[in-house]
Amino acid sequence: MTTSTEIYSQADQRRQSGNLPYAGAVTPEEAATLLQLDPEARLVDVRTRAELDWVGRPQIADDRYIHIEWIRYPGSVPNAQFLEQLRAQVAPNAPLLFLCRSAARSKVAAKLATENGFSKAYDILEGFEGDKNSAGHRKTVSGWCHRGLPWIGA
Repeated sequence: MTTSTEIYSQADQRRQSGNLPYAGAVTPEEAATLLQLDPEARLVDVRTRAELDWVGRPQIADDRYIHIEWIRYPGSVPNAQFLEQLRAQVAPNAPLLFLCRSAARSKVAAKLATENGFSKAYDILEGFEGDKNSAGHRKTVSGWCHRGLPWIGA
């Protein structure tokens, strides 16, 4: 069985090898395991409300799940209150696992969180839906859904 210490160590190795500006990166499977093993870990979903409503979200305990839009919908404008909303919901030393559709917004959210005192900000590699396949569809190549992790559909 993998321990949370082993997962955080692997995430740190990815940080070092990738020169990441945050605590590290975890696979979707590692994130799901951390949410079970580490009572302090929280998943921070930075997708829009519309993405949650139309696409779905990870099926995890509500007290482990935080939703804060990185980009506001509608309008696609940056969420100027992102840090304020994050600070209101979690302690700066809590392990935060940032998730978006394909691991682009989650990387910049983890970086911003780190720059503002959140010492354990991690990116979830591949995101919720992952990369597109040759037909332009997601959820078939990589990501939380493709990996068979529990999620709630729209």
